[in-house]
Amino acid sequence: MRRLRKRRWPWLVLLVCAALLPWASWPLRHARLVWSALEYRREPATMTVPVEGVGPKQLASTWHAPRSGGRRHEGADVFAKKGTPVVSAVDGHVWRVGEDRLGGNVVWVLGEGHTLYYYAHLDQFADGLAVGQRVRRGTTLGLVGNTGNARTTPSHLHFGMYRIGWRGIRAVDPVPRLQRLATR
Repeated sequence: MRRLRKRRWPWLVLLVCAALLPWASWPLRHARLVWSALEYRREPATMTVPVEGVGPKQLASTWHAPRSGGRRHEGADVFAKKGTPVVSAVDGHVWRVGEDRLGGNVVWVLGEGHTLYYYAHLDQFADGLAVGQRVRRGTTLGLVGNTGNARTTPSHLHFGMYRIGWRGIRAVDPVPRLQRLATR
């Protein structure tokens, strides 16, 4: 009986290792994204208004304005003509490119200040934009549109900022920061 138990041990270890392998390889496959979390710990010295041709004085805060379903607005709506380029506000790495119910076509950038920058309602994405890609302030991410829950509104960019900290992720009003740090 004792001999039989010893033989089961290697199989059990092998089975557990095989089950954990997909999760163990995640940091290796996403090393650039993991590194960017450390790389972008400093606050941005400057930012760019994320819609080409819009200046910081043209921005108006609608922070926490009521929205459908009892939600509060957590971002800035930057209205512009459909097809106007949307650019990265800071240096960072593309965290996600895709679609969601509220934002429609969205891009998330992990960037300066341990912050996730959210660009929503895009008409289309920039050619070749991919997860893990390094972007500099001013890099085109897509074009202004009205996808997601903005289908019935004028075309605009919903721009959100989500600080990553020890207590989790929290939304912050982007307008005061853009007005203070924007270079144009």
